[in-house]
Amino acid sequence: MTPLLADRIAAMLALPVVEPVRAFARELGETAGALGVLFYGSNLRTGALDGVLDFYVLLPGEVERGIWPRVSYHERGTGGQVLRAKVATMTLATFDAAASGETIDTTIWARFVQPSALAWVRDDAARARIAEAVGSAAITAARLAVALGPTQGSAEEFWRALFRATYAAEFRVEKAGREDSILAANPAHFAGLLPVALAAAGIAAESDGQVLRPALVPAARAALLRRWALRRRLGRPLNLVRLVRAATTFEGAARYAAWKVERHTGVPVVLTPWRERHPVLAAPGVLWRVWRARRAARGAGS
Repeated sequence: MTPLLADRIAAMLALPVVEPVRAFARELGETAGALGVLFYGSNLRTGALDGVLDFYVLLPGEVERGIWPRVSYHERGTGGQVLRAKVATMTLATFDAAASGETIDTTIWARFVQPSALAWVRDDAARARIAEAVGSAAITAARLAVALGPTQGSAEEFWRALFRATYAAEFRVEKAGREDSILAANPAHFAGLLPVALAAAGIAAESDGQVLRPALVPAARAALLRRWALRRRLGRPLNLVRLVRAATTFEGAARYAAWKVERHTGVPVVLTPWRERHPVLAAPGVLWRVWRARRAARGAGS
C-alpha cells in the first residue's frame, strides 16, 4: 500500500462514531476476544441509531475453511433505546485474503472500498493489520473497476461498472440504481480514490480533466476478466448458501430478513408464526411474492 492510500485509509477508519455505537462495538469485540470491530453502512454516515447497525468482528486466527462469515443478531439497551445489530464474525486473516482477491468472494472488497470506521480495536498492532487489509480491498476493487469499466471515463463510471457487476453476481434484493446511490451518498470518500488505489495497484492512469485513462494492457485486462468470470458464475450460489446458513444462526433471523427486504425493495413482508419458525423453508415463497409485487409495481408505473 502506498503512503497516499495508507493516509486515506487511516483517515477513513478514524471517522467519528457516536458513543452508543462505539460502546456496542467495544462490548462485541471484548466478548469475542477480537482484534477489532469495523462499523459500516448508512448509520455510520448519518449517526442514526435506528434500523439495524452493521458490524464486522475480526478475530485472531488462521484463514478459515468452509462458509464464512458467521452472522448473528444482537440487541443492546442504552439510554432507554434498544440498539439492534447484524454482526458478521470472521478471522482477520480470512478478511485479508478476501479483501486481497485471493478467494472467490466478492462481498468483502466491494463492501470495504466503501466507507467504514474502526469502532473498536484491541491495540495499535491490530489497527495496522486491519488498515492494511482495508487498503487491499480498495486496491482489489480498483483493479476490477478498470477491467469491468470503459477503456476511459470518469471515476464514477468505473465505480458504477464495478458495483453494478458485483450486485448482479450476488443473490441480493437491491433496488435498480443502487450503485448510483452509493456514489451519491459518499462523494467525499470516492473523490480521488480511484487513481490513488490504482497507483497502489501498480496501474498508471492518465487524467484529462474528469476523464481517466488507465494503462491496463490487454493481457492484464483479460486475466482480470477471467478471474471475474469465475466469481460471477459462483457468486449467486455462494451467497445463497450464506443466506441459508445465516437464517439458521441467530434468533430473530426471519424478522431481520423481513426488515431487510422491505428496506431495499419497499415491499412489506408479513411474518406469520410459521415463517418465523421456518425462515429457510419460507424464503422461496417470500422472494416469489416480492418479485411479483415489484413486477406489478413496475407495470403500474409504465
